Amino acid sequence: MKRLLAAGCAGLLLLAPSLALAQAVTAPKIPLRDFFKNPDKTNFQLSPKAKYIAFTQPVENRMNIHVMPVGGAARAITAVKDRDIRNYFWKGEDHLLFLKDNGGDENYHLYAVDRSGKTTRDLTPFDKVRVELIDDLEDHPTDVLVGLNKRKAEVFDAYRLNVKTGKLTMVAENPGNITGWLTDHAGRIRVATSTDGVNTSLLYRADEASPFKTVLSTSFKEAVQPLLFTFDNQRLYASSNLGRDKQAIVELDLNTGKEVKVVYERDDVDVETLRYSKKRKVLTAAAFETAKLERHYFDPQTEALIKKLEAKLPGYELRVASNTNEDAWIVTTRGDRTRGSHYYYHPKQDKLVKLADSAPWLKEDQLASMQPIRYQSRDGLTINGYLTLPVGQEAKNLPMIVNPHGGPWARDSWGFNPEVQFLANRGYAVLQMNFRGSTGYGKAFWQASFKQWGKTMQDDISDGVLKMVNDGVADPKRVCIYGGSYGGYATLAGLTFSPELYACGVDYVGVSNLFTFMNTIPPYWKPFLDMMYEMVGNPEKDKALMEAASPVFHVDKIKAPLLVLQGAKDPRVNIAESDQIVAALKQRGVDVEYIVKDNEGHGFANQENRFEAYEAMERFFAKHLGS
Repeated sequence: MKRLLAAGCAGLLLLAPSLALAQAVTAPKIPLRDFFKNPDKTNFQLSPKAKYIAFTQPVENRMNIHVMPVGGAARAITAVKDRDIRNYFWKGEDHLLFLKDNGGDENYHLYAVDRSGKTTRDLTPFDKVRVELIDDLEDHPTDVLVGLNKRKAEVFDAYRLNVKTGKLTMVAENPGNITGWLTDHAGRIRVATSTDGVNTSLLYRADEASPFKTVLSTSFKEAVQPLLFTFDNQRLYASSNLGRDKQAIVELDLNTGKEVKVVYERDDVDVETLRYSKKRKVLTAAAFETAKLERHYFDPQTEALIKKLEAKLPGYELRVASNTNEDAWIVTTRGDRTRGSHYYYHPKQDKLVKLADSAPWLKEDQLASMQPIRYQSRDGLTINGYLTLPVGQEAKNLPMIVNPHGGPWARDSWGFNPEVQFLANRGYAVLQMNFRGSTGYGKAFWQASFKQWGKTMQDDISDGVLKMVNDGVADPKRVCIYGGSYGGYATLAGLTFSPELYACGVDYVGVSNLFTFMNTIPPYWKPFLDMMYEMVGNPEKDKALMEAASPVFHVDKIKAPLLVLQGAKDPRVNIAESDQIVAALKQRGVDVEYIVKDNEGHGFANQENRFEAYEAMERFFAKHLGS
């Protein structure tokens, strides 16, 4: 795994010209808590008839739901004190539903609160049971469809839930292999996906009285992801990479499982998101990510609306959401140097009213630009990523934080990142990269990561570091690595397998032992275990490979100081992962600081815990890199 600096990454690093120049003004030091405290107001949603606007705002440091009439005064309708409310939605004009777990255990319950805030009820009061939303059934006055693993922890049955009475009625029992349900436009469950561990199937039934039949089966290495029914409820729109490298939006015949037509595809990136108008029954746009979010429009009306709003709010990416009748819209701006602002838009009056800034205390001109970059790996793959430089600093000989993302089958995207902005404000260059396995770049790029934890996946990270050093951007003696989840694993792997690159590391809920990691996954991941064996390794068949890739077995190679952050209730990366690496390092006398929070899971959600974690991180980086 070790490489000399000169043996790093061939190819050209693509930088915006401005990166090579120092900006005229150095940004002031912004208080740490300004980056990590809860938003002032966020997550605005219109009621179905556009009479009310809901949003979340802190109440005693926890995000709670507030409601106001359009143009009126707001009031808090929840008073949750243990966890932030992040996911909620309207159910008619009179109720809102929200999800909340217990201390990060991810066993989410579904709660209902009336619009006045007088009554809040737990609709799924079951111990060690997780709820997943299947369909909010927005046209039905009382019912929603949810998945619950109350009968068997590994699988989710489908239930119809009356939010007023709390009555639960099972509408589809999971035989043990169903991994997802999909409704048609009338709210009937007519499509399901299943797995036997390594093969994925698409199941269909003509109506709710008929049995499901398999219409298409593929290896998990290929993907046919159902998105929505056509508006006559006869065919299916899906994102598929069958017979192609990149995901494309296609229309499927559900009787044969064959593609009828390709709706939209690209040569460079996957297309997996499809938008539509429920009112007008037309497809409106496909969304995809290159270096930034982009859209392809099918509907001139939607395109005209977005372009009109972009003219009113220039320089920002926009998210728009409407009520059912599309006679009012919530518009949210997005950028790399802003947490976003929220607007109410009335199209008939062409009236745009600002509702709130998410973080009015952060000033855009004091924050750093996130620039898309591209470099070549040592074996010839193109790696896309982002480089953020401190405001006012020349791109030369800087201390640098390498920040690989979690997943690992996810990706980093352009946009506001409080960690990146905080680190840049403290004078560090921040390098993020979409190493092989990152999603959005096609089937071959994803599959190139299989059984490559700690190997070529880690080389892609190292090659980015080497390129920054060879280009003179980073000081080779002042590079640290920090990441969460898989990024935490990559931190430990970096310190273990390429210790010459890093002066320190921060592991946030990261895997240290691939064997124990596989043995402690949540029960509802069990249907995917055979896939994980192919993607990560089989503890029996690939024992040598997994042992070689597990940092805990190679702690003798770790020389750099380490900070470890862990939630005690983490269901994905068990606390034993952090306990093991900390104990092994301390036994060898390596400097390691360990912070555990008993009321957290896979990441620190509570504001006070975030403050403590990032304050510790700030001291740690200042000590080992300088400020």
